[in-house]
Amino acid sequence: MKRIREIVIRELHLWGKRPIYLLGSVGVMLASAIFFLTFMSEGVPEDIPIGVVDRDLSSTSRNFIRQLDATQLGKVISFDNVSEARQEMEAGRISAYVIIPDNFDADVQAFRCPKMGIYVNTMNPVIGGALAYKDILTMVSLTNGAVQREVLRAKGVSEREIMARIQPFAIDAHYIGNAPASYAYYLNNMILTGILAMSILLVVSYALASELKYGTSKELLEMSGDSIGLAVFAKLIPYTLLFTVLGTTVQLVIFGPLHYPLHGSIWAMLLATFLLVIAYEAIAVFIVSMVPTLRLSVCISALYSVLGFSFAGFTLPISSLPAALRGLSWLYPLRFYYRIFVQTALFGTGFSGWWFFVVALLAFQFLPLLGLKRLYGAYKYQNYPRN
Repeated sequence: MKRIREIVIRELHLWGKRPIYLLGSVGVMLASAIFFLTFMSEGVPEDIPIGVVDRDLSSTSRNFIRQLDATQLGKVISFDNVSEARQEMEAGRISAYVIIPDNFDADVQAFRCPKMGIYVNTMNPVIGGALAYKDILTMVSLTNGAVQREVLRAKGVSEREIMARIQPFAIDAHYIGNAPASYAYYLNNMILTGILAMSILLVVSYALASELKYGTSKELLEMSGDSIGLAVFAKLIPYTLLFTVLGTTVQLVIFGPLHYPLHGSIWAMLLATFLLVIAYEAIAVFIVSMVPTLRLSVCISALYSVLGFSFAGFTLPISSLPAALRGLSWLYPLRFYYRIFVQTALFGTGFSGWWFFVVALLAFQFLPLLGLKRLYGAYKYQNYPRN
């Protein structure tokens, strides 16, 4: 215990000498939390800029533009010609634009099926373009229904028959675990946790590899009684506490004052956060053991952590990936945290619903055992590549 205490105090002194530790952990999480929690404070993006080029200038086209502008998602910006709208979209100032053709009203009234041009930017930003496209298609469908209703009314068809023709069946949708269909409820939790995982991997990899970079690894081994296991364990204690507190704070904020849905136990989410922290620390130890150089270990950690967002499953279902890539999702602790989050926060299942994912997160603790001997050689004899 005396050796552990001395190593922990030594590590805290290093934090004071190198601000990168606190900037890479507290600074990154604070900035990310402020950005994402305020950016999606309304649940879904609002007033997405949508350009409109009205070549018809009829009452029908003006009504379509008013209805599109009245939606929650869209904010209409009118342009005189297509060139202006295209330039604005290429500059990223609008997410999409619509071209209402000549004789639009006349063709609609005569059932000649006018063609409305829709151009969408689905590259940057992806979400904005997709939501703009959805909003436009919704308004096109509603406009089409309104025209059919007026024509059928003129023919003397009853209101009941009109609605049966326009909408043969009604959809009664129930969003399980996310009644308001808020993007923030599932995106913010996973994005902030993913950033936390990235910070853990980068900061811990830097901390372990910097002992070699600055030639202080022998001193660390001496303080641990020449035990690499004790040295790594004691060195990681401050990081475990720091990142657990950061992760816990995020959970308490989003499930407390922000009232994100939590149908299960908050203790399950806190447990998942702690297991995620020690899992990514174990991966950091393994990476530095295999590649005991500061530059390469940090680069590999960055690449690995970024891919975790794709293989977690919250942006794209794992079942939709090619068979060769589905197995890679098992290599990322963020994937198992996501499953615990879904089962606990959204579905409210008990321990029987997520115990397997707890075991999977604990399994990552065996990774450091594969490389501790190699890490000991690098710390003791400093036999690692210098360039």
